[in-house]
Formats: sequence, C-alpha cells, structure tokens
Amino acid sequence: MTRSRAALLLLFVLLGLAVAGCGGDDDEGSATTAATETTTESSGSGGGTTLNGSVGPGFDISLDGTDGLTAGSYTLVVNDQSSAHNFHLTGPGGVDVSTSVEETGEKSFDIELQAGEYKFVCDPHAGQMNGSFTVG
Repeated sequence: MTRSRAALLLLFVLLGLAVAGCGGDDDEGSATTAATETTTESSGSGGGTTLNGSVGPGFDISLDGTDGLTAGSYTLVVNDQSSAHNFHLTGPGGVDVSTSVEETGEKSFDIELQAGEYKFVCDPHAGQMNGSFTVG
C-alpha cells in the first residue's frame, strides 16, 4: 500500500511540474519586420487571403487555408483558446509571429509569404503540437 501511495504522490508532483512548465514565455519578440501584429474582432484585415489558425483548448493546433498557397500578402487570424499554449508561425522571408502563452483570444497578423516551407508550433509543446505547409 505504501508503494502505491508513493507512486501516486510522484505522479501528482510530476503532473504539477508539467503544468507549471506550460506557462513559460521566452519573452522573445512576437513579430519581425516581415509581419505586423494587430488585434481584431473580425475574420481578418489588411492582406489578401485569410489563413485561420487555432490552438487549444486541448493539445490541438491547426491552420486552415494553406492548400495551394502562392507567394503574396495574407492575413493570419489565430483563435488562441488556451492560456497554456501559443501559436507560433515561422518561415522564409523572416516570418516569425506568435501569440502569447498566457493570453487567449483572437489575434491577427498581416504576413508576406514567400516560396518555401513554413512551420507552426505551440512553443511549450512543440514535440506534439506542430504542423507545416508549403508555399509554391
């Protein structure tokens, strides 16, 4: 009986440490010269086509509208549904935009996509929450 209590206690301690580690932020810049961050209540503003990103509330991350993309101006609208996750997009031309781990809600970024491969991740959970797309 003592072993099972110790194992249960260890499980709770590890779970607590894992949850505490999810809230960190490197405080790196959230946008570069290749993108402009804005807060919006609509489905997009600025750029041409809208790309719709989503993260949370569970361990889900997605980006819709990436099939058949060509280089050009786009608006990325991210619905961040969890204070334990963020949405971070990087790629050619200096594209490097992200939502904050602590904040939730909708964020909009005007981005200029170039030909190449782009990656999106939740920084605290990059090993399991990630995706990519290619611009032709």
